[in-house]
Amino acid sequence: MKNVLLIGATGFVGSAVLNELLERGHKVTAVVRNAAKLPQNELLTAAEQDVSDVEAIAKLAEGKDAVISAYTPGWMNPEIETLITENYPKILDAAKRSGVERLLIVGGAGTLFCAPGLRVVDSGAIPAEIMGGVRPLGNFYLDNLTNENDIDWVFFSPAGTFDEEGKKTGNYRLGKDDLIVDAEGNSHISVQDYADALVNELDKPVHHKERFTIGY
Repeated sequence: MKNVLLIGATGFVGSAVLNELLERGHKVTAVVRNAAKLPQNELLTAAEQDVSDVEAIAKLAEGKDAVISAYTPGWMNPEIETLITENYPKILDAAKRSGVERLLIVGGAGTLFCAPGLRVVDSGAIPAEIMGGVRPLGNFYLDNLTNENDIDWVFFSPAGTFDEEGKKTGNYRLGKDDLIVDAEGNSHISVQDYADALVNELDKPVHHKERFTIGY
């Protein structure tokens, strides 16, 4: 059993990660804005806390085996760019202050390469209406995490899209910096398989201070 702090446990990806953690018998402290949205489970402890409070998050993370961040302020939040830019460095800071050994971050696909020297974020494939959430998370990875040596971090980029009606298959491929596409040229994954791979990384670490990605 691992004892983890999960930030953003009621979001689209965060809730799938939470379900996977609980199914495997891990103990979870979930940092959320609204604890009423969490399921009832004896392995789950709710913590209504603002991620911008570095000292509070650090205290919650003390003694944990890992921090998993699925933080997002919401894709429709008009301040998404500012909040991601400001809060992800604070999450990193809190994890380091806590003394926790590992930080696993639900990343984005924007900084993956879709052609030699061309990142997805610069390819024109990402709709302008979500760029405010894509670019700052990518900048955090490129500008902050790649220069971070004081904690064992991973940035787990999903495929280009999540399947709308996906399920857990366990049949997927992992990569590093290149967008994974299927035989038809599509890059996709179910949120359930993404969560499965993320918790696999928690259980049996393979990646250290690097990004990895997933796809069918």
